[in-house]
Amino acid sequence: MPIPRRLLRGEITYSSAKSDETNILHKLTYWDQRAKFFDHLYENRSLIQAVVAHHLGLSAKEACQVAERDEWLNGSFNLCIPITIDGWKSHSSKRVIFRLPLPYRVGELFRPGNADEKLRCEAGTYAWLQEHCPTVPIPRLYGFGLSTGQTFTALENLPFGTRCIQYLRRRMLAWLGYPVPSHYVRHHSRCQSLGTLGTGYLIIDYIEETQGVMLSDTWDERRNDVALRKNLFRDLCRVLLNLARVPLPRIGSFIIDDNGLLSLANRPLSLEIQDLENEHIPVDIPRDFTYSTVDSYVVDTLAFHDSRLRHQPNAISNMEDCIYQMSALTMMKTVSSLFLQRDLRRGPFVFTLTDLHQSNIFVDKDWNIRCLIDLEWACSRPIEMLHPPRWLTNQAVDMIDVVEYDKIRHEFMDILEEVEQDFCAGGHEITRLSPLMKQGWEMGTFWYSLALRSPTGLFRVFYDHIQPSLAKGHEDDSSFYQIVMYYWTKNTSTFVSEKTKDKEDYDLRLREAFKA
Repeated sequence: MPIPRRLLRGEITYSSAKSDETNILHKLTYWDQRAKFFDHLYENRSLIQAVVAHHLGLSAKEACQVAERDEWLNGSFNLCIPITIDGWKSHSSKRVIFRLPLPYRVGELFRPGNADEKLRCEAGTYAWLQEHCPTVPIPRLYGFGLSTGQTFTALENLPFGTRCIQYLRRRMLAWLGYPVPSHYVRHHSRCQSLGTLGTGYLIIDYIEETQGVMLSDTWDERRNDVALRKNLFRDLCRVLLNLARVPLPRIGSFIIDDNGLLSLANRPLSLEIQDLENEHIPVDIPRDFTYSTVDSYVVDTLAFHDSRLRHQPNAISNMEDCIYQMSALTMMKTVSSLFLQRDLRRGPFVFTLTDLHQSNIFVDKDWNIRCLIDLEWACSRPIEMLHPPRWLTNQAVDMIDVVEYDKIRHEFMDILEEVEQDFCAGGHEITRLSPLMKQGWEMGTFWYSLALRSPTGLFRVFYDHIQPSLAKGHEDDSSFYQIVMYYWTKNTSTFVSEKTKDKEDYDLRLREAFKA
């Protein structure tokens, strides 16, 4: 008799697990790993206090009170521990967040260093936004640390003497024409004598309810309110235009290196990359690799879609599904030039908040944006892959209704044009996004980009929106699959047989996992 098993967010039954397209066997390991990780942190509360006091420039760690375990905020990829600061006279805020990547969710076991990569990229995003887009509302980053024990503190929180030295150093480097370090300075911590947590972290502002609440809290109930949507869309458009004002030379992520320098020197880290690596699926993009052309970026992105099909044990449901997926991946490589403009292949590239959804946007009661959070997946991407948010109709990637989405897309685009005119009237030089977004919708770039972003949704997006624009009816033509499948890999029949056997083995292990 099958019994329910525990996942991070509730239980799952065998009947649900066997039809799930994700690797449930892997997810079943999370609960125990979570408990061990949380226990480790709870046992090291005193060290957390000392670390936070170090970064905030406080004389006593006792000024930092770690919240009780039931108050910890556990997201999909991060743990946020609220820290209350006693007697913090120099700041209006009384709480900060001690934010840690969850090692069992970012592929740390499969590819050691992933958690630190995620932290460096998130800190790099904070530093870049503070320098180039100060009007984009984000929490304050006070400092961060890596699993190696390296710690970086915001310049304004350093001891007076160290701060003076750093200001002089920055002025001298600028005068000599050398790169000037970011505002986050390598800062040795005295609390290291107590040991290290063995994991990295960031310390950022706590967003109180008086400052804003998650858009997701009211989205389902109020998303049909036109006035609220207008406020939200206007602020979203301002954010997109501010980010696009700074053209970037390559596709990649910003990081803060060991010397505190901010550089665009990391692979374009995305949720999809570390999610695949977390399931032991190789992505094969070196961490220090960036892209100078769109087509090379697309080739490597489709390569990790291929890797998911090859390495996920339950990537297919049966032989027909395997052929269905292989054919879609083959054609995605073939038709890319029809959806991506050749004259934009070398840029411009723009900084993009790739994980900007309702739970990462804090708003006031009128849906004016007050803060954007979870910046770890931000990176430089091709400007033609910038589109209105796909979640405007509250539908999954592979379930978007074109007519319904297009209606609200027009609403978003009208507001974007208004905001662009306001920027221009104010004397600001901007990159006009509305013509590119309109062209992207008409060409189908919107759907092609959406498919690239979703390892499991790619196939439905391709057959629903991309293939019909080129050869309507091919999805129902068996000869299409009988021909195209052979162009995905050599020895196609052998591969299909092996994947079918992988699925049978997975199903057997899944049944065993749910036995009493």
